[in-house]
Amino acid sequence: MKNQFTVLSLNISTNKGEKKVPVDHVELRVNHGIVGDAHAGDWHRQISMLADEDIDSMRGRGADLHSGDFAENITTRGIALAQLPIGTRLIIGDAELEVTQIGKECHHGCAIRRQVGDCVMPSRGIFCRVISGGSLRRDDTGFAVSE
Repeated sequence: MKNQFTVLSLNISTNKGEKKVPVDHVELRVNHGIVGDAHAGDWHRQISMLADEDIDSMRGRGADLHSGDFAENITTRGIALAQLPIGTRLIIGDAELEVTQIGKECHHGCAIRRQVGDCVMPSRGIFCRVISGGSLRRDDTGFAVSE
């Protein structure tokens, strides 16, 4: 199965618990994640991703929502990320990621859940680890390969 997508936004934060801010490019490091991001490290949730289509489903519910507001590192367009099986490989430029987790438990202080009563990250966000490092830029295209 191949699914092509576009990287709409790359988002990082220097401290955990802070809103992520968009940047033009990032460096991915094997078994680490995005260089300079607070959530990087040697664990299975090195990079978080959320589809802009899922953010669209939350827009207009009382909050002005943008890429990075859900603390996702990579915002995509054109692929249903939450439907990808664990183990799916995402190829973006010379980088390769592996899907390790779908969804997560929403933390108690979730500002979006407090504002609008719901949050898509717990059910629609995905997490990946870096298999092959490289540079990513906004507007890069990638594809998913699963068995």
